[in-house]
Amino acid sequence: RGFIDAFDINTGQKAWRFWTVPEPGQPGGDTWPPEAWRQGGGSTWVTGAYDPDLNLVYWGTGNPAPDSYGDVRPGDNLYTDSIVALDADTGRLRWHYQFTPHDVHDWDAVQVPILADLTINGAARKVVMTANRNGFFYTLDRANGALLRARPFVQTTWAQEIGPDGRPVLLPANQIGPQGTITCPDVAGGTNWMSPSFNPSTGLFYVNTREVCAKYYAFPQKFLEGHVYWGGAVETIPGEPGYGALRAIDPVTGLVRWEFKYPKPSFGGTLSTASGLVFAGEADGNLMAFDATSGKNLWHLQTGAGVRAGPMTFMLNKRQYVVVASGGTVMALALPEGR
Repeated sequence: RGFIDAFDINTGQKAWRFWTVPEPGQPGGDTWPPEAWRQGGGSTWVTGAYDPDLNLVYWGTGNPAPDSYGDVRPGDNLYTDSIVALDADTGRLRWHYQFTPHDVHDWDAVQVPILADLTINGAARKVVMTANRNGFFYTLDRANGALLRARPFVQTTWAQEIGPDGRPVLLPANQIGPQGTITCPDVAGGTNWMSPSFNPSTGLFYVNTREVCAKYYAFPQKFLEGHVYWGGAVETIPGEPGYGALRAIDPVTGLVRWEFKYPKPSFGGTLSTASGLVFAGEADGNLMAFDATSGKNLWHLQTGAGVRAGPMTFMLNKRQYVVVASGGTVMALALPEGR
């Protein structure tokens, strides 16, 4: 089962640990059957975020185990596929929001959370935003976890919508079974670990997305230590490779304001700049720059390998650089001297 640790930077001693799958008798422990929590999953494998004013740490958690065969773990399986808000000093859980209760599609919620201050319905709100692997985009109040907005940002066939109670409204005909069920998005999700970005000036959230479906199977599997504990299988759909797209999402409405399509699904991150640019890479090796407001493609560079990293920028000796890793090479780019 997964956990989040905090360490004292002066001594190196562990300050606290938060288990993402609770034991029986702890809050959330009743969402697991006896003993299933011991191999419950919920790993934490991507970076979280921190709000110094609220003194809260926000972290996304991984999927429950086994991935597909949920019959051995009836219940919501907290706190998997969730964002948890923890007191930075003590590790105490302040609030949580579970995106995919009782997940059977391997849709980790480990996407990097983005913090912003927005005006919603005329009121200032401190929010945390995430484009989830399950295909829905969420805007939450980061002080208390209240759901403010949830809309699909890719094709989703497993749920009709996110209901007023914050839970997905499932489509029964598209739930996983031993006979195989075609579902969108696929196991890699509408997006994955690639970092999104947000521009306060445009008010838009930028994320590389994946439009891919797959056929899911679920069947019993005994847990054996050291072996993959999947409880199912996933097949690609012949002749339907899908595609990728850079999408700009309005976090107030949840609507996609613009998109730029790629021939293939992409795993590259995005970078937003104060000058109104968005940098993003894609699977065919192109690092591209876009107008953050309109989505117009302004520039591209063929790096020679698929871009799976997030671009970054820094200034050195009064010169601004954009850097990206591609195919084992780190490339640094800048305008000519004097520009």
